[in-house]
Amino acid sequence: MNHFAALRLPREILFGKGQRHALPAIAARHGKRVMICTDERFASTGMFTEIRESLEAAGLAVHVHDQVQPDVPRDTVADCVEAAKAFAPDLVIGLGGGSCLDMAKCAALLLSHGGRLQDYYGEFKVPGPTLPVIAVPTTAGTGSEVTPVAVISDPDRTLKVGISSPHLIAAVALCDPDLTITCPPGLTAVAGADAMTHAIEAFTAARRGTSPDLPQQHVFIGKSDLSDHFALLAIKLIGRSLEKACRDGTDEEARADVMMGALAAGCAFGTAGTAAAHAIQYPVGALTHTAHGLGVATMMPYVMTYNRTAASAEMAEIATALGLDCSGLDADAAADAAIAEVGRIFAAIGITASLKSLGLAEDRIDWTAEQAIGIERLIKNNPRTIDLAAMRRLIKAAYDGDLAASSF
Repeated sequence: MNHFAALRLPREILFGKGQRHALPAIAARHGKRVMICTDERFASTGMFTEIRESLEAAGLAVHVHDQVQPDVPRDTVADCVEAAKAFAPDLVIGLGGGSCLDMAKCAALLLSHGGRLQDYYGEFKVPGPTLPVIAVPTTAGTGSEVTPVAVISDPDRTLKVGISSPHLIAAVALCDPDLTITCPPGLTAVAGADAMTHAIEAFTAARRGTSPDLPQQHVFIGKSDLSDHFALLAIKLIGRSLEKACRDGTDEEARADVMMGALAAGCAFGTAGTAAAHAIQYPVGALTHTAHGLGVATMMPYVMTYNRTAASAEMAEIATALGLDCSGLDADAAADAAIAEVGRIFAAIGITASLKSLGLAEDRIDWTAEQAIGIERLIKNNPRTIDLAAMRRLIKAAYDGDLAASSF
């Protein structure tokens, strides 16, 4: 076999309990005028006050934008940038959940290159490096601290849109699991399930060849040797500890496992990309206004079942990573065990079991299928070919909660 791999990651990744205390020293290496992008809730915490004061004590000037909203509405980025221009930051810290990290990336982009955010939608539209971004997540899910993408909501579009470019990758990812201790069980579950879905879709993604042009023409290139390594690590860590973290948020080992798993999943899908579960969630999320992680996790067992005939070997490896005893099982049986275990974990943490329960109206199934099949960057990653008719059948199975019906 010819080995092939590609990875695009931050210049520095730091992980561990207490690593947040290194933030002033790290920030000082990148500039003297710091803009922090966070949300109103986190900005009101003692932890935020501690972080801000530590930056100021290190001689850094600090400007705080604490109005980050979920899903990063397009025009809020322009507001953030306009308010920051007079301060003239030379680095941006994203501190919070995935939306805070994405806001930091987008703000750094516009402060560096100007224009409108919509000028950069799609792949490879960012013309060059941006202000350095230090990504400090307080949830364990999106992996945005290491990925080359920022997702926003545009009032002129039904579906959320993405800006994908290696220039959006944070300079530093600083991950301290202590920052997730106060994350409530519901958010812990949805974020962790999102990370598990990232890892599974990256590991089962289509292998799209070894052409030297592939990483130059596409941000997301399908599975490769190194993305596989990170994906399996993520599945192992999240599989063994997500339920524990949801049951007891003070379990430091479980929190560290899930945060490391989310980080590893980001390292995997940031290059490999995701596939059908994410494609379906975009229109489903637009219609139901439910959390992204909840939607992709709802779809994951159905998508795995649909893809089993094309990815049974990979799913057998997933079963092993989940700690299942697959001795004596062939690849198909082990794949079935993996699908069942993913479904069990998700059910145990409260993930919705069907699109109907998620709030999708039956008369929007056809529209959902049409929208999902049109998201080419995700559909081309799916290991099993999927056309409009198959997409509709898959969504109908998920709507009905009929896992067997997604095996066709």
